[in-house]
Amino acid sequence: MAQVEATTERVIAADAEAVFDALADYSGTRPKLLPEHFSEYEVREGGDGEGTLVHWKLQATSKRVRDCLLEVTEPTDGELVEKDRNSSMVTTWRVTPAGEGSCRVVVTSVWNGASGIGGFFERTFAPKGLVRIHDAVLANLAAHAEK
Repeated sequence: MAQVEATTERVIAADAEAVFDALADYSGTRPKLLPEHFSEYEVREGGDGEGTLVHWKLQATSKRVRDCLLEVTEPTDGELVEKDRNSSMVTTWRVTPAGEGSCRVVVTSVWNGASGIGGFFERTFAPKGLVRIHDAVLANLAAHAEK
């Protein structure tokens, strides 16, 4: 099994701490940032960063829906890690200062891909689709934070 990775980033004209707080607010802000690819969103434990357990369904394509149950940790300042209990997927959000009054948000998802021809197509197309979804979340985050 090959590891599959999807990474994207955006510079947001807002304070890094405020942007991180918005991302970590799973019970308030985060659901408002999610595009139409997400459904059945539910905070099951916590709701603010470390210790949160959140559920959603992610519809990556018309045929592919992932049922995600994510444990959230904050291993370092400015970093949220979402580990899916239902798969090998791990998504890391890093928020770092990027000059006066702005920050850079980098989101990376990695998972163990399938083998064979299915794995080839997954490694080729899945990262592009997930980057589009993450780009939509980042655009919504920027619109929220830059108000």
